[in-house]
Amino acid sequence: HIEDYNFRHLFDGYATLVKLHFEDGRLIAGHRQIESEAYKAAKKNKKICFREFSEVPKHENFMAYVGDLSKLLSGSSLTDNANTGVVKLGDGRVVCLTETQKGSLVIDPNSLETLGRFEYSDSLGGLIHSAHPIVTDAEFLTLLPDLLKPGYLVVRMEPGTNERKVIGRVNCSCGPAPGWVHSFPVTQHYVVVPEMPLRYCAQNLLRAEPTPLYKFQWHPQSKAFLHVMCKASGKVVTSVEVPLFVTFHFINAYEEEDEDGRVTSIIADCCEHHADTSILDQLRLKNLRFFKGEDVLPDARVGRFKIPLDGSRNGKLEAALDADEHGRGMDMCSINPAYLGKKYRYAYACGAQRPCHFPNTLTKVF
Repeated sequence: HIEDYNFRHLFDGYATLVKLHFEDGRLIAGHRQIESEAYKAAKKNKKICFREFSEVPKHENFMAYVGDLSKLLSGSSLTDNANTGVVKLGDGRVVCLTETQKGSLVIDPNSLETLGRFEYSDSLGGLIHSAHPIVTDAEFLTLLPDLLKPGYLVVRMEPGTNERKVIGRVNCSCGPAPGWVHSFPVTQHYVVVPEMPLRYCAQNLLRAEPTPLYKFQWHPQSKAFLHVMCKASGKVVTSVEVPLFVTFHFINAYEEEDEDGRVTSIIADCCEHHADTSILDQLRLKNLRFFKGEDVLPDARVGRFKIPLDGSRNGKLEAALDADEHGRGMDMCSINPAYLGKKYRYAYACGAQRPCHFPNTLTKVF
């Protein structure tokens, strides 16, 4: 909250860094607020000053509203509140991230001090990117949605640089805008680009008050697709239609081979919400702060996509395991990073012990 004003959504709150380590059998913990421009401005002015996930600054008059819209086009009114993730680059720098590119902030991992903005030195432009890039010791991969000409740039950044280089581009198969790409999976040789029918919506972005789907709009008629790009060549090797889906977080992906060692398909796993967008509105803070004993958390599963590489036009989506094993709740997932892009056995996530209104358990699935 700011003063007596309470934020509305789980994705709005200003980010706090938490540091944990074990020493001589003891757990040592510390925390510190990320000093984003959005946080510092709110603290100084005692009000919201930037556009957050569900929040828009209150305007004193019509001209102030027009001025805010002009800033929106340049991205200067968008938040830099890096509340989504923390990554360690191959060169040792530690960066906190969110979906706005300006919300890439460098921190000191020892003191948790905010050192400043991570400035991308390329000229690729754009305002947003995937909040969960793929980061290894060798590279940083992410997606840049193109809101004007619907599609995605797949880009790579090498350790020691701030320059992203284009691997290739994926054009959307359908719909008025790109699908939301909060995360995406990779295999050893391919990048999987999801095109979800929950799509970015410029009209909703311009509104002074949030809609039930916030900055997005559900377009089931536009269908759902998965695109597969070769990391080495940037060529799109296949694009397949899949059943409608809603996911924020992909778990992992890997390649399946025939007896001759040829890759025949790709398996991509995610925390999938049965193509039900109501999970977004369920994450309003007013819904999370009070539990009335009712089982209101929408069902989720480990969704498994199978993407054929034989030229077929359709892929499959099914549950990878019995959803009752994790209480029909599944999100905020993680794996052993040694198995990134490879066949794996275990995943860790927030599951559910029903009845509940929020994923309320730590779950290991296999």
